[in-house]
Amino acid sequence: MRKETDSMGTMEVPDDALFGASTQRAVLNFLVSGHRMPPSFIRCCGLLKMACARANLKLKRLDKDTAEIIEKVALEVYEGQHADHFPVDVFQTGSATSTNMNVNEVIANRCSQLAGQPIGSRIPVHPNDHCNLGQSSNDTMPTVLHVSVALELRDTLKPALKLLEKSLNKEEQAFRGIVKIGRTHMMDATPIRLGQVFSGYAAQIKKAHKRVDRAIACLQELAIGGTAVGTGINGHPEFASLVVESLNEATGLKFREADNHFEAQAARDDCVEVAGLLQAISASLTKLANDIRLLGSGPRCGLGELQLPATQPGSSIMPGKVNPVMSEMLVQACLYANGQCQTVANCGRDGHFELNVTIPLIAYALHESIRVLANGASLFAERCIDGLEVHEAQIEKYLKESLMLVTALNPHIGYDKAAHVAKRAFAEGRTLREIVLEEKLLPAKALDKALDPKKMV
Repeated sequence: MRKETDSMGTMEVPDDALFGASTQRAVLNFLVSGHRMPPSFIRCCGLLKMACARANLKLKRLDKDTAEIIEKVALEVYEGQHADHFPVDVFQTGSATSTNMNVNEVIANRCSQLAGQPIGSRIPVHPNDHCNLGQSSNDTMPTVLHVSVALELRDTLKPALKLLEKSLNKEEQAFRGIVKIGRTHMMDATPIRLGQVFSGYAAQIKKAHKRVDRAIACLQELAIGGTAVGTGINGHPEFASLVVESLNEATGLKFREADNHFEAQAARDDCVEVAGLLQAISASLTKLANDIRLLGSGPRCGLGELQLPATQPGSSIMPGKVNPVMSEMLVQACLYANGQCQTVANCGRDGHFELNVTIPLIAYALHESIRVLANGASLFAERCIDGLEVHEAQIEKYLKESLMLVTALNPHIGYDKAAHVAKRAFAEGRTLREIVLEEKLLPAKALDKALDPKKMV
């Protein structure tokens, strides 16, 4: 152990740790869950500190050597180096000050290493005076929250949804010529092409990745520049615009300084809106997963219209059983993400006065939702949708037996007579065709033309 000091006094810190006294206090104070802040959040802390150093150099608030060494180390953090040196629990100070200081201390101590100075010496870089210059946890951590979530939405969730949409579009083309019975209210309905069913699924997922774009747009405003309470105390009026310029250059996104810094720090409504969009995506994925497993139920005593890929044995007691495990996986992933998003909505209410104090939990919940939904969607595409097969004999059987083909007779014999035909056919276990011909409601040729399922789709 080595001794380091902060504003509260001396603290023993592990010799090999790049963090300092403030972080060690947080580690000891918050022994709660063992869940650390999301890696992508930490990486974006490095990105922000790099942008801040550049801005402070341009504003002549940092000298060239200090700014460049901070930028160099901040880039290391952004690249994922030193990940083991960010141990603070998610359940910490609600402003994420502990994480902000963790980043400041790691950067300062790593700068000391590079300069050949002892760790903890604060030479040539001080964690507060240099790494945190013109900043507060109250504006940097909301900024990192927006940047990191926007990047994960673009780089992780959107590609996964596009992969799933591509798989569904491929099946739409493959199944275009197959006519099956439709179902509404879980009951038989009029015919539909299986390709049309899959076009609906593909359209849902296309809308889902458009929702991702809307979620990214929700996060464009950044709190940086507001410092403690939104007034910008100890800041420079041009600081925020310079930081945002660097962030946009590095990410390719279109961030901007918040229109109102007081809202940007006191409220987390933008994140609540993102959570709502993620819940909509979860709903789409759940609907898809459930439909696929129902269409594949059986194989002999269920619907059995689809044959799902056999990915693993389904039972420890029933030999040969295969279960729709990929659908079950995706449903559970969506339930989990939905719960995380509800947590974000609850967190959004805790913006008391000038600061919301649930930022670490919001960050964890949104990143976790995105990660799980993306992984779930990708795996479902690769290990379920891409391997689907059609049980055409079963589809044809249901199509011939369905009473809802009677709907096509409405224009010929009227709704009431058509209903009578359907009820009698069901009661007597006979076909629609037999009843119509027996009651002489239509000639055979006209009847066969009216009851042709391919003319109903």
